[in-house]
Amino acid sequence: MQKDKINPFQFLVLVIFFTIGSSILVVPSGLALHSRQDAWVAAVIGTVISVLVIWLFTFIGMRFPNLTYVQLNEKVFGKWLGKLFSILFVIMTLLNTANLIAHSSSFLKTQMLPHTPTIVLNSLMAIILIMAIRYGLTTFARAAEILIFVFFFLFIVLVSFIIPQIDVKNIEPFFQASGKSLIQSSLMLAVISSVNAIALLMIFPAFVTQIKKAKANFLIGTIIGGIVIIIITLLCVIVLGINITIRQVYPSYALAKVINVGNFVNRIEGFMAALWILSLYFKMVIYFFASVLGIAQILSLKDSRSLTYPLGLIVVALSVLIFPNIIYQENFDGTTGIAFSLVVGLFFPLLLLIVYAFRKKQLKKNIEN
Repeated sequence: MQKDKINPFQFLVLVIFFTIGSSILVVPSGLALHSRQDAWVAAVIGTVISVLVIWLFTFIGMRFPNLTYVQLNEKVFGKWLGKLFSILFVIMTLLNTANLIAHSSSFLKTQMLPHTPTIVLNSLMAIILIMAIRYGLTTFARAAEILIFVFFFLFIVLVSFIIPQIDVKNIEPFFQASGKSLIQSSLMLAVISSVNAIALLMIFPAFVTQIKKAKANFLIGTIIGGIVIIIITLLCVIVLGINITIRQVYPSYALAKVINVGNFVNRIEGFMAALWILSLYFKMVIYFFASVLGIAQILSLKDSRSLTYPLGLIVVALSVLIFPNIIYQENFDGTTGIAFSLVVGLFFPLLLLIVYAFRKKQLKKNIEN
């Protein structure tokens, strides 16, 4: 089904893209809504929590270095219960794929292509998603390896040009948010950027070379992605002000619109759009890869590529039916999405560790045999 392997640097790049994902465009407003001027503090706390969650995932992965998360479920929980947990995992990754497709079309439709039908935008995104999976893990990892340099070049350009617009008064007074608000907003960020990273256990460590180095890169990539989100959140608050940041659906895109260097360099929000599309796309690819490979392993199929077309149609349908507009998307993200992610991405792995602790000797004997 999947014989290709990627190197630790390619895995690092995928982790960075996954951690940033949709967060770079939509998270600042959510953090600002709860934590006001201290949104950047919530981003820092969320990054720390994310690192702890990723450490949990690496600990799980290192126990069974040759198995994907779906195979690991069946090994630890047994055939039928393991398949049940894996089915819930695949449902989550499919829903998240559809959700990100809907986010991409909502952004493009409201900001750039208002007259293009949503179904067309969703279908075009699904096509390049299917292409990535059919070409294989190695191919899209190499593409990410190249495009990460484009991403950070655009990011540095954006930050450099926005510096003249900074007004420190916008983040005053400092540290006024309540502990409850900070925890609530930081947990939201942690769920989006790290709890859902359970999908990366379909790649790590089974399809990564130099596992120990890849383990470190899993943590490093999460930290780098977290730093990008912290910087963007801080810039949104310190440049736009708290009220505008809260009101904007895409505050970091609005941030790029205010860039004006000598009345010559302006209207470069396309850079921001490119940043977001890149990170969003690779996060979608990882979710879809986990869905396709996960279903193939649940059904014991020899070739997972045969699932790409039907699953592509399914995610397009889900993106239209479940997420018809931005209101439905935000409602899902704040309620069902977070609850589902916490159950599948945090509760199940913790339960897996508990069962593993009791069955450790038996599982080791089975592996040796």
